[in-house]
Amino acid sequence: MVALAGRPTQTRLTIETAAIAQDTTTIRSLDWDRDRFDIEFALQNGTTYNSFLIRGEKVALVDTSHEKFRQLYLDTLTGLIDPKTIDYIVISHTEPDHSGLVADVLKLAPQAVVVGAKVAIQFLEGFVHQPFERQLVKSGDRLDLGNGHELEFVSAPNLHWPDTIFTYDHKTGVLYTCDAFGMHYCDDCTYDENLELLDADFRIYYECLMGPNARSVLSAIKRIKELPPIHLIATGHGPLLQHHREELVGRYQEWSQAKAKAEKTVALFYVPEYGVGDRLAQAVAEGIQKTGVVVELVDLSLVEPSEVRELVDIATGVVLGMPPQSKSAEVQAALSTILATVHEKQVFGLFESGGGDDESVYPLRNRFQELGLVEGFSPILLKETPTETTYQLCQEAGTDLGQLMTRDRAIKQMKSLDNDLDKALGRLSGGLYIITARKGEASSAMLASWVSQASLKPLGITIAVAKDRAIESLMHVGDHFVLNVLEEGNYQHLMKHFLKRFAPGADRFAGVKTYAASNGSPILADALAYLECEVISRIETADHWLVYSQVEVGRVSKADSLTAVHHRKVGNHY
Repeated sequence: MVALAGRPTQTRLTIETAAIAQDTTTIRSLDWDRDRFDIEFALQNGTTYNSFLIRGEKVALVDTSHEKFRQLYLDTLTGLIDPKTIDYIVISHTEPDHSGLVADVLKLAPQAVVVGAKVAIQFLEGFVHQPFERQLVKSGDRLDLGNGHELEFVSAPNLHWPDTIFTYDHKTGVLYTCDAFGMHYCDDCTYDENLELLDADFRIYYECLMGPNARSVLSAIKRIKELPPIHLIATGHGPLLQHHREELVGRYQEWSQAKAKAEKTVALFYVPEYGVGDRLAQAVAEGIQKTGVVVELVDLSLVEPSEVRELVDIATGVVLGMPPQSKSAEVQAALSTILATVHEKQVFGLFESGGGDDESVYPLRNRFQELGLVEGFSPILLKETPTETTYQLCQEAGTDLGQLMTRDRAIKQMKSLDNDLDKALGRLSGGLYIITARKGEASSAMLASWVSQASLKPLGITIAVAKDRAIESLMHVGDHFVLNVLEEGNYQHLMKHFLKRFAPGADRFAGVKTYAASNGSPILADALAYLECEVISRIETADHWLVYSQVEVGRVSKADSLTAVHHRKVGNHY
């Protein structure tokens, strides 16, 4: 049975319930119109937040929902069961989109025992602000609900938070995995029926949230393969995996093995302090990954010294989010291990985690430089609560570090083509354009020449955008931008300005006269013409995104002038 409830349709928040196994019900909160998840990536198809009820002789609730669903969720939950009969609340991890309503459920069910990893319970104490019964669990621990429903817990740290656990029900063969194997995809289908529709969102989700912890993914897969047969993977986001379960788990394993063998790896250490340390680390990691470099995200407060040594020893780069001075002896020991293990010619970067009592960046920076390490970006110092601009700064800093690490590879690629082929390919000419985009507080710009009209009805264009360009994160499906057309004989000053290397977070429009388009993006006053565009779709190539966009508005400032043209001598670099 499926029941739908919701607010007025314009808010696009609905609840779906469905029986997914014996004595087991899912409560799926459908967030149809969410278009961005944190700063990491844009969403094309909304998302869901999945919660589960298991009813044996005792009752367990696995995860809750996002606070935006508070009344909808609580009304649905109380319609399914008397909260006073809930015996356990299993916390897969404490990220607010899954645990945002734990405090509300505890008010209705104060007798319930909260079950989770040690770190999860510690995190919960920080935001529940009320006494609660708790039960700490680790890999191999079991919880008997009766009627055959025996829950076994599997530790899965860093997928994608340090406190993650999986839960396996021995009666139904359902594995509850929270973020792992999920995707940001919202529709009425409870299960993964049409894999073709889900492919792109499944891969993007992996790359953004799971890819930075490829080794942790492999460890978790190894643990779940030791369980009895799994009949259903109940994820925290998107459809539940029933029809293509083995194939999708196989993809995680294949992608993670490839990353684990990568030529270039960055060890990124952080502390999830103040509620923002993890988001800052994710933003830096996203920027690094744009360059094809693999990132391993590691929580300093949980990692063993032996793991620190192993990871730093194989890493090409080391990035560190500075922990608070008051942090535990374990964190201080990890810092000492990092300093003892780094070696000459590694690349490094440092950023503050967000509090006034962070360890100072500069003593560690001096020490790294004395040891011969190369700085990938200037230290990121936080003077106020992070904003979208802060996360953009972190992402651009990560990209700078990744580009420094891959510089030799880029030079090798430039020399790789046959000389005649290289010259022939270079004879493909194109116009000169500057793409400008603004979304919220974040803005960016890029000089482009790989631009072409692609359709007449509707009017559409394609632009090839290199994966490591800063503006790429502002050109996802649904985003808006302006294509500024440069004028023959009057483009050199703009070309020179936008070709220069900008420091992370720098204002790319400083000293350039602009005015706002109707979509909010900057129009260059000296452009010959401009087109206001909306991104409709993207096709991935080896090193670029081919972005197809619909043209909404256009103007020409000088009807008799011509577009500036770019002629290259070679075809395998700009």
